[in-house]
Amino acid sequence: MKPGRALFALAAFALMAGCRDDAADPAPAGPIDALKAETPADSLTSAVSGAWRTDAEKARDPWRHPAETLTFFGVKPSDTVVEIAPGGGWYTAILGPWLKAGGGRLYAAHVDPTSSANAQANVDAYRAAFVDHPETYGDITLTVGSRTSPGLAPDGSADAVLTFRNVHNWMAGGYADKIFADAFRALKPGGVLGVEEHRLPSARDQDLTASTGYVLESYVVQLAQNAGFVLEESSEINANPKDNADHPLGVWMLPPNLREPQPGSPEGAGYDKAKYQAIGESDRMTLRFRKPVPAAAPAAAAPAVPPAQ
Repeated sequence: MKPGRALFALAAFALMAGCRDDAADPAPAGPIDALKAETPADSLTSAVSGAWRTDAEKARDPWRHPAETLTFFGVKPSDTVVEIAPGGGWYTAILGPWLKAGGGRLYAAHVDPTSSANAQANVDAYRAAFVDHPETYGDITLTVGSRTSPGLAPDGSADAVLTFRNVHNWMAGGYADKIFADAFRALKPGGVLGVEEHRLPSARDQDLTASTGYVLESYVVQLAQNAGFVLEESSEINANPKDNADHPLGVWMLPPNLREPQPGSPEGAGYDKAKYQAIGESDRMTLRFRKPVPAAAPAAAAPAVPPAQ
């Protein structure tokens, strides 16, 4: 057994408990009986079922639909992939071994580790759990996605840029447009931007800081289009009709956070944890955007042939 994942889970949970940024959800704590690096993730199915993933991580698969989501995004195991704000590495535990087996490459664009002690500790823990174990997760390159970062990956290097439940955090920080522009620059022409985000019902007004964690699908589409992307398709893979996106403490009252209001607070009146457990994880949009391929330049006209003398 390699202790990195278990230690990372415990450290990340302690660091991120109480933080509103669910982009940095810790890897669920729990014992790991074995880390079988010799078992190849030679298909997406085997990557999802891999022994290196914890039982707690796998328990979320019915809500997060990783195989269906990555298939919808069109990711291939030979791709160069950028994951923005991988947080506790829930998707890294799938993407890393799968891309390693297929000859692909993973960039992990974390929040700025210099922004806070918690951010630095979380990145350090991610490094120890994943980056320091290339025998299982492949060679992961750490970068930064922030208000001031130069880019998510080298310009034009990525086949796919993916982000899961992070747009609301960028909106809260006031740099969502910058991250979408960075994603556009990182992608090759024809590359894919895959976005999953907590969905605000279309009849509601958008809080520009996304203080509840929910975002209008139309707002995400506009952010992407402003950066130059074309919406190719949307999917209901991660939809949850039980979630009305109307919770006193925002999306974090739902699993997996299950944030509880303070006793005696207005939000705590009539609070019933079972109600939120029954709803399940949030209703989420799943969107696939494409970076357009520039139109080919018209062929130059052949020079006129002068008449024979």
